[in-house]
Amino acid sequence: MTVLIDNRSDFDLTEEYRKLFNDVVAESLSYEEFDTKSEISISIVDNNEIQEINRQYREIDAPTDVLSFPLLTFEEGEQADVNENDEILLGDIIISIDKAREQAQEYGHGLRRELAFLTAHSMLHLLGYDHIDEQEQKDMFERQERILENLGIRR
Repeated sequence: MTVLIDNRSDFDLTEEYRKLFNDVVAESLSYEEFDTKSEISISIVDNNEIQEINRQYREIDAPTDVLSFPLLTFEEGEQADVNENDEILLGDIIISIDKAREQAQEYGHGLRRELAFLTAHSMLHLLGYDHIDEQEQKDMFERQERILENLGIRR
């Protein structure tokens, strides 16, 4: 598993946070029993950049907390792109550090927990989950919480 982290913000990306991102990605893959070697890209951006990406790809002219760009649809017969290490490219996660900070404060927990939550949420999107209806939303929320609990990350 390769996790590429691109910090394009004022966020102090310490080794502790790098480990957190790697741990959440690994636990998400393990929880979903996805054992294919894979590469995931995580970008940390500010509200201005995520708003531009949101406008460009979703036609929503507002900042958001996280965007997920899966590279697989998990349809039968689909051929995955691979990197030079023969790992499949699962997709990209883009996190607004500004929104993560706001939400951590709003929900009364730390930034570490918020970043873990956003990463787990996006990993489930990369693995084919969505939350269009109420049942899908409930299923995703339960999976996210179990992934975080397995890592000892609680509210």
